[in-house]
Amino acid sequence: MKTQGNPLWSALAPWLADIAAAMRFFSRLPVPRLGPDDDPAAMPDFTRASRATPVAGALIALPGALLLLALSLTALPPLVIAALTLCALIATSGGLHEDGLADVADGFFGAHTAEKRLDIMRDSRVGTYGVLALAMALILAAGLLETLLIRHGAWATALALVGAGAISRAVALWPWVMLPCARPGGLAAQAGQPGKDAVVGAFVLGAVLTLPQAVTIGLAHWLAALGASGLATLGTGSLARAKIGGHTGDVIGAAQQLAALAFLIGLLMFA
Repeated sequence: MKTQGNPLWSALAPWLADIAAAMRFFSRLPVPRLGPDDDPAAMPDFTRASRATPVAGALIALPGALLLLALSLTALPPLVIAALTLCALIATSGGLHEDGLADVADGFFGAHTAEKRLDIMRDSRVGTYGVLALAMALILAAGLLETLLIRHGAWATALALVGAGAISRAVALWPWVMLPCARPGGLAAQAGQPGKDAVVGAFVLGAVLTLPQAVTIGLAHWLAALGASGLATLGTGSLARAKIGGHTGDVIGAAQQLAALAFLIGLLMFA
């Protein structure tokens, strides 16, 4: 099919390139070249590609959601299904955001000055606070998925997993765009600061991708989940400002993890 000069393709091609770039950056999934605007070898330009992060987040969560649906056809207990689903999610993402959460926990709570906190966050070794943060996050996530499976069934839980992947990556852009860079030579600085228009678009797109939860679980639950994910991100950003004076890639990763957990908590907040 001829695409050159096609107005629809001209509008779609930059979006496909941004989605592909975001997926390569945030996951280990093999992503082929998607159109002439996509350069698989290039570092994503998040001044524009940030708009595609909700779609990338949803697609990155999709393998885990599909595994959850497949395992729900077996006699495995809900907690085991939840644990195996989390294993799939970590394998898909390469543990990128989990690493950020651990580094933030170690740095923020393991030192008393911003400079020392940043040094600890740069260290590849994981300390006590990081281990505790990861353990608590995984236990909480497993419990939330188990409860969703019991209360609402496999399809609603799978859709919630995809929704959490979308909205958490959208709201995690807030500290990136609203806070100064605490480490000028870091990965977040190299990727470029997202444009405010792109971030607003990402927020809207992320909310749209969570709309199935308003149907499968309930409108009040959906609104509570959106509010909880936003509050979790605001809290992470405020803590980052107080502890290190700005954002880093680790802060953005931690914000994504906490926003995803908060979204699932919001879905279960009401009976």
